[in-house]
Amino acid sequence: MPGYKSSIAFGVIGLGRFGYALAKTLSDNGKEVLVLDNNESKVKQIQDKVQQAFVIDQLDKPTLEEAGIQNCGTVIVCIGEHIEASILTTLNVIELGVPRVIAKAISAEHGRVLQKIGAEVVYPERERAIRLANSLTTPRVLDYIDLSNQYSISEIRLTEKLHGKTIFELNFRKKFGLNIIAIVRGNETIIEITPDLQLTTNDWVAVVGTKDSIIKFERYLTS
Repeated sequence: MPGYKSSIAFGVIGLGRFGYALAKTLSDNGKEVLVLDNNESKVKQIQDKVQQAFVIDQLDKPTLEEAGIQNCGTVIVCIGEHIEASILTTLNVIELGVPRVIAKAISAEHGRVLQKIGAEVVYPERERAIRLANSLTTPRVLDYIDLSNQYSISEIRLTEKLHGKTIFELNFRKKFGLNIIAIVRGNETIIEITPDLQLTTNDWVAVVGTKDSIIKFERYLTS
């Protein structure tokens, strides 16, 4: 295994469904990606889609270093199902000096250990469940991204209730407690939100604000 010796944006360790989708999406978005996995067939499936892909038998520090994982700006450890391997691999990557290490966790306890050793933690299953619950309870919400325990970004489809109204007429920020960051109208995305901009039925409006404000706005549209 020759290893990748120059700097590279992202490293992905583990090619389960989450790791594969992550690596491919990063690469599709124009980012350089180094992928490591112990399954040769999985590596073959992705090797023509990413910058570098290596089969590694061990996840110890010397093997990771030989592969060049220390040259990545961000490494995502995607082997959450095997908790011991996840923790040890994450620790090895951190000790190799990678600036940013993100690790997939499958439980709160697993996540706490990963945080204690210095990793950022993601919970893919929990986040998918939260998005599904939000889509089921707020049917006009296309997407829902948590920024913190209090604030979120949502993309909401408007109703005829706001058709023809301008941002100024609505006094949008004061009335709803939300900031519009973009409007999707057909194939057009509007990012310059001027006071005289008129809203139309079925615009998708990306807003940022508190979760309570988003819920109240969605209820206002359907009341």
